[in-house]
Amino acid sequence: MRHTISVLVENKFGVLARISTLFAARGFNIDSLAVGETEDPAISRMTIVVKGDDCILEQVTKQLNKLVDVIKVNEFNDIEYVERGNCLVKVSLSRSNRNEIMHMVEIFRSKIIDISQNFVIVEVTGSEDKISAFIRKVMPYGIKEMCRTGVIALGRGHNIIKVSK
Repeated sequence: MRHTISVLVENKFGVLARISTLFAARGFNIDSLAVGETEDPAISRMTIVVKGDDCILEQVTKQLNKLVDVIKVNEFNDIEYVERGNCLVKVSLSRSNRNEIMHMVEIFRSKIIDISQNFVIVEVTGSEDKISAFIRKVMPYGIKEMCRTGVIALGRGHNIIKVSK
């Protein structure tokens, strides 16, 4: 089962290492990890995506809550949320495929952020499925380089995960 977890942590050196070690020690491979400052510069939000058994994940969540630098842990399983990823894809460009690639960018509501005679760099933002579908569609043209971010997520509406002050 796929789990998306939001972890609010103190914005300090070494926190990421302690949390990733906790997952590794329990046999979880982190499929996606994104970390960034929140609206409060003293706090960072980690969005972690893992696949695994519910019981083991519950133990990991309990262990996360015991770490000194962890402020709050929430798994997005019982609330509605929005998640997005980002990807930069450098695709081979030629006279013969230029229009097809431009059309693909338009269909996926993506953005060309750099173009040269032989390559185009496309930014794709959206769900993991959308990004994967775009990659599959342009793969026949030749992907020269690619970089994906981790998933970021926030609860919809009043589903706010933040520290009460």
